Amino acid sequence: MKFKEQHIISMREFSREMIDHILDAAEKMEPIAHGKQKSDLLAGKVLAVLFFEPSTRTRMSFETAMLRLGGDVLNLGSVDASSIAKGETLADTIRVVDGYVDAIVLRHPKEGAAQLASEFAKVPILNAGDGAGHHPTQTLLDLYTIRRESHLDGLKIALAGDLKYGRTVHSLCYALSLYGAQITLISPKELRMPDEIISDIIARGAKIIETDSIEDAINDVDVLYMTRIQKERFPDPAEYQKVANKLKITIETLKDVKPELKIMHPLPRVNEIDTKIDDTPHACYFKQAFYGVPVRMALLGLVLGAIE
Repeated sequence: MKFKEQHIISMREFSREMIDHILDAAEKMEPIAHGKQKSDLLAGKVLAVLFFEPSTRTRMSFETAMLRLGGDVLNLGSVDASSIAKGETLADTIRVVDGYVDAIVLRHPKEGAAQLASEFAKVPILNAGDGAGHHPTQTLLDLYTIRRESHLDGLKIALAGDLKYGRTVHSLCYALSLYGAQITLISPKELRMPDEIISDIIARGAKIIETDSIEDAINDVDVLYMTRIQKERFPDPAEYQKVANKLKITIETLKDVKPELKIMHPLPRVNEIDTKIDDTPHACYFKQAFYGVPVRMALLGLVLGAIE
């Protein structure tokens, strides 16, 4: 399977066979990600981390992944302290950085930015989120978490929160459709999953149920995937206030769920999950954040040709 020198832009590019190959590679990376084994797999390689909007987990897990494999990291730092503040275009920034490094991780507020960058880069571009578009490496770590903590085949999953602007749930739905998952979409009507995405994932094999109530769906699922209502994506603050805090789970919400239910969240959370749930066996979101390291180690190893 050929990943060497490939760009990672959207989950639509991945077959189930490709996803399973990456998840298998990630499992082998786990001892290194935990620091229990040393590795110089990517010694001599340099990764550029270009983030045009805030991030903690994605940026740090990519940096950790590279360092754990013996490589080095160049971080753009603050956009205000770079040539971008002088008006440099994304295309020119990519052309310049391309000459310094072996791979580029890009997060950008504009949908399509990663695709644009890939047209100007000779080294692999890894999309770390482009506006409300795609976030494929988040999806891969989400799938890895589901496989490690629950099961992918025959999965019943509920996705709750901002399904309109949430690039994370958009990408995850495309991937889950490859596994024939039953997906329950939970959101206020203002934040419904876009119709074109629902049509696409049904055509790809997923079974879809829609509701605006967590309580109506939670007792029948194996995984509940909560997301934050993203205030920064709303063009009108008044529209945000109409839906803020509409979806929240507490200990009481979980009284009749399956004992093996796992609750995931891409983080950061705001008010969606009561902190009392953190100490229950259902809470999976901090493990999920860790799993970003072995998954991104696997991806870096594959696109840089260090593993096959």
